[in-house]
Amino acid sequence: MTTHSWRVWAIYMVLAPNLSEEQVLKQSCPSCDATQLCNCSSMGLDFIPPGLTGKITTLNLAHNRIKHIRSQDLQQAVNLRALLLQSNKISSIDKDSFHSLGKLELLDLSNNSLDHLSPEWFEHLFALQHLHLQGNSYRDLGESSPFSSLRNLSSLHLGNPWFSTIRQGNFEGIELLDKLWIDGGRLSQYGPGSLKSVKKINHMIISIKNTNVFSAIVRDLLYSVTWLEVREIKLEIEKKSLVQNSTLPFKIQKLTFKDASFTDQYISLLIILLKEITSLQELEAIDCMLEGKGNWDIKEIASSGQSFVETVSIINVMIQNFHLFFDLDGMESQINKLKRITIASSRVFMIPCKLAKSFSLLLYLDLHDNLLVNNRLNETICEDSWPSLQTLNLSQNSLKSLKKTAYFVTRLHKLINLDISQNNFGEIPDVCEWPKTLKYLNLSSTQIPKLTTCIPPTLEVLDVSANNLKEFGLQLPFLKELHLAKNHLKTLPGAAPIPNLVALSVRRNKLNGFSREEFESFRKMELLDASDNNFICSCEFLSFIHHQAGIAQVLVGWPDKYICDSPLAVRGVQVGAVHLSLMECHRSLMVSLLCALVVLVMLVLVAIGYKYHAVWYLRMTWAWLQAKRKPKRAPLKDICYDAFVSYSEHDSDWVENIMVRELEQACPPFRLCLHKRDFVPGKWIVDNIIDSIEKSHKTLFVLSEHFVQSEWCKYELDFSHFRLFDENNDAAILVLLEPIQSKAIPKRFCKLRRIMNTKTYLEWPLEEEQQEMFWFNLKIALKS
Repeated sequence: MTTHSWRVWAIYMVLAPNLSEEQVLKQSCPSCDATQLCNCSSMGLDFIPPGLTGKITTLNLAHNRIKHIRSQDLQQAVNLRALLLQSNKISSIDKDSFHSLGKLELLDLSNNSLDHLSPEWFEHLFALQHLHLQGNSYRDLGESSPFSSLRNLSSLHLGNPWFSTIRQGNFEGIELLDKLWIDGGRLSQYGPGSLKSVKKINHMIISIKNTNVFSAIVRDLLYSVTWLEVREIKLEIEKKSLVQNSTLPFKIQKLTFKDASFTDQYISLLIILLKEITSLQELEAIDCMLEGKGNWDIKEIASSGQSFVETVSIINVMIQNFHLFFDLDGMESQINKLKRITIASSRVFMIPCKLAKSFSLLLYLDLHDNLLVNNRLNETICEDSWPSLQTLNLSQNSLKSLKKTAYFVTRLHKLINLDISQNNFGEIPDVCEWPKTLKYLNLSSTQIPKLTTCIPPTLEVLDVSANNLKEFGLQLPFLKELHLAKNHLKTLPGAAPIPNLVALSVRRNKLNGFSREEFESFRKMELLDASDNNFICSCEFLSFIHHQAGIAQVLVGWPDKYICDSPLAVRGVQVGAVHLSLMECHRSLMVSLLCALVVLVMLVLVAIGYKYHAVWYLRMTWAWLQAKRKPKRAPLKDICYDAFVSYSEHDSDWVENIMVRELEQACPPFRLCLHKRDFVPGKWIVDNIIDSIEKSHKTLFVLSEHFVQSEWCKYELDFSHFRLFDENNDAAILVLLEPIQSKAIPKRFCKLRRIMNTKTYLEWPLEEEQQEMFWFNLKIALKS
């Protein structure tokens, strides 16, 4: 047992007399206490926890070490809809373990150690729809059907590496399945007719290697399966008919081979045999291997008649002798009825012109993720080739020239849809030739830096996502869909050149927002995807978003994908959840009202007297007189400056553009020491500060909220504190640039705080008529 399991057992054994089963359940699996979902996966449990109740609808016990399921384990969980027991070590189940689970819809017993399947396990699971039994150790399904009572079963997964036998009657009771998956890699015995009892299977997947068993299964499934997917088979020659002793009508429409291996001989035979299945419309080969070079029996194939298959898909098919592969000359008669072909991820670099001309009815051709180049495109799309083609996908190839690609495509006179995305064109010409019927063009991820009139004006859908576009201004009168995601657009494209646009995607660009006028200019717009942009949540943008009727139905990804990038206070918040204050959205109005209020207050103050202005002048005069009475702090020969100015960077505009101009252009001028201008380059900043204060007649402190928050300004105060105050020296001049709380001054500057409290400093007045007096007092203070 794991440490966790021992802990659970210890709790149960020691506290069981005093704890209820629900408390024990909470100890062993805490998530079972709060919700209907009880997730006990990967907890090292050796048993199903006691105390399960009727409130639980989903019980996940996957990836534990449970070996046995007892009758009483699930007896109270009568409302279970899903029971997940995969990847345990279950080897035995009591026959009535699931009898109380009449509402169970999903049961997963895959990847355990069950060596047999008992019908008694499932006989009361009347609502069961999905049953997973793959990955156990049983070799057969028993003598009868284990599933006879499962009338509502929709999907069934069976088999394992040792599964070898299917008997007649094993699937009795099952009439309709959406999906049947059988892992039968070693399936060697199949009772003919075993799968005939299932009347309809929409999709069947079977892993099988035995060719004889494969043929027998196909004969049984001709009447029930719509889509048959065969995996891992290594097909060998067997000339026995797939429809032997069979009568119409067949139901099978699609046949898929995945991870299969073919020889040239069997390909020839398979083509002939599949012609007998008149209902077969689609063939698919995925991740397969062809052990040959296309040396097929063309004559016998041609003489066997016409195929009914209309769709062929070949995806990631490897040909060992690819360089020796034949050009399939002579197969023309077998392909002239095909309507859809996909050949993807299969290293195709060319299709012979003669073969291409034979696809007379082909409507859809997908050649994505291959090795097509412009020089070979002349052969693949030659004159009179693909005469009926409407859709062509050449994405993820090695095309380099957009102009040449467009020229060759003009040979397809009925082409409507063209996908040439993920080719590295890099540049776009000014003019191109295109089919006049072209309506859809995908140029995404092609490294084009701009759009020109090379884009055909007939388009209804244009995708130029993931390029380097900074603007869009093409005249496309018929365009209905425009995809511009992952570019560098800062605004929505103009609506006038694209008047019929219905859907627009500008996801992941550089949009800061869009206005009501921009949005409403698209009169036919039904969908707009502007998600994942850096929105500036301005008042105008938010007002439009909140008051535009039906905006949520138009914006794709709303509201989760629309996030504010600024202002900083709302960064990361959904646009729809942001509501700015009245002050933020009507700043000019609020400032006007505030100004009106200030004027009103001033008028009231004027009405009751001018004493506050008089007090202000007296205080400024008193500061000047005090400065005049103080002795100088050093001999004149050591003084280089009239004043060292200590100020915050935030106040540099006032200091450098107003104060310096006023003082240094005075008559006579004052010589000020500014750190930006007069500090010695390369010298330690602390030494610069100390020397500058020592060599200055005065120290001028420009006080503000920013000043007391500046570390360097605090240091300048700290250094000058003793000399300027404790020695009763009056060489400091305090200029209050804005209202400041005395408690904001560091506590160690006790005299400075006391002086601040008594208002012995110069205040910078906002009124122009008082500023002349301020400069007069400051100059007197500097001269003292």
